[in-house]
Amino acid sequence: MEPSQAEGHDATASASSSPEGMAKDIISAVAAAASTSFAVFLTGALAVQMRSTLHFGPDALGMSISIYYIGAAAGSVPFGRLTEAVGGVRIMKPTAVVAGGLLALIALFVHSWLGLSIVLFFSGIVSSAMQPATNLFLARRIPRSRQGFAFGVKQSAIPFAALFGGLAVPGIALTIGWRWAFVAAAAWSVVTAVAIPRSRTSLAAYRARHKDPVPKDDLAPLIVLGIGFGLGIFAAAAMTGFLVISAVDGGLSRSNAGYVAGIAGLIAVIARIYVGIAADRRGAGHFKVVAGMLVIGCIGYGALAIGSASRVAIFFWIGAFVAFGAGWGWNGLFNYAVIQTHQRSPARATAVTQVGGRLASVFGPLVFGLLVSNVSYSVAWMVNGLVALGGAAIIMYGRHMLLGPGKHIVVANP
Repeated sequence: MEPSQAEGHDATASASSSPEGMAKDIISAVAAAASTSFAVFLTGALAVQMRSTLHFGPDALGMSISIYYIGAAAGSVPFGRLTEAVGGVRIMKPTAVVAGGLLALIALFVHSWLGLSIVLFFSGIVSSAMQPATNLFLARRIPRSRQGFAFGVKQSAIPFAALFGGLAVPGIALTIGWRWAFVAAAAWSVVTAVAIPRSRTSLAAYRARHKDPVPKDDLAPLIVLGIGFGLGIFAAAAMTGFLVISAVDGGLSRSNAGYVAGIAGLIAVIARIYVGIAADRRGAGHFKVVAGMLVIGCIGYGALAIGSASRVAIFFWIGAFVAFGAGWGWNGLFNYAVIQTHQRSPARATAVTQVGGRLASVFGPLVFGLLVSNVSYSVAWMVNGLVALGGAAIIMYGRHMLLGPGKHIVVANP
């Protein structure tokens, strides 16, 4: 199959029967994915307030965020296999409940950096279950001609969590206290668990229908794509964890820094939805667009580096908007491209690539925190840009391995 065909879409899908049903399924996936993202993004956005209570610095913040992603990396492949075996809905409901419980633990019982880190580790494991579950849920229930839009909206759940975290600074943390932001997120998770639709088939019927593994000859390009994906996420994970605290260090007020993160998160939401809609119209070349967005995102990281060095506020605003919009707006498109080339087992295929993202997310905040503690925020932002640039190059190489001349990707009915 030619690259343009392999990165396109098939006409057949096990789809939602009406626009209303499709909308409900997409909203359920967004709400579920957000529920497992709140813990880490609230920690990053509220770090300025939390550190005075829990007593940690930038390097410890980076370590806490890395611990979250260690848990996420550990669970990605096992939960990808489990999700493929039992179906997305059967994973989504209990996972949202557990996510809510962990958020409540942070709100009510965490009084030290160690306690926060332990809860974040288990929150990462929960996230590793939710991501392949929501991917499979959409791949099975949304018409393939609308899956670009669906995955763009679904992946907007993650910057939505960052948006909520940023707005929680002036709206909650600076008024009634940071713990109440976690209470609100916990309530969201429990309501989401109740709202997630039931499975359409019995477990026995599901397992009889869906039992194709990821072909072995697809694993090498998936691993390479996962490395490129990981380098892009390396930069994004550090950015979401340190943007607010970096902006405060660069001279912005705490409330303005929160607004920067909140508006930047909204821009990332819009970018992910837009590139998903464009993917449905374009039908091909999705990995190329991902690489191009990463390159543009490097400009944003450069502006953040200038803002940190010069303490000129406008560079933080511009840098955050570009870095969030382009440098973090491509995740949904990447997952969509992987799923379109692996329709037999989308959960397991995306679980393989997600390992790269999760492992990179371990080291991104950790390296960024160490660079800040030992050098400067400006140097840390510049390193972020270089890493993202490397990710773009490796994604293009992985695309060549998967879709180059002589490659034949079979797009099967889900």
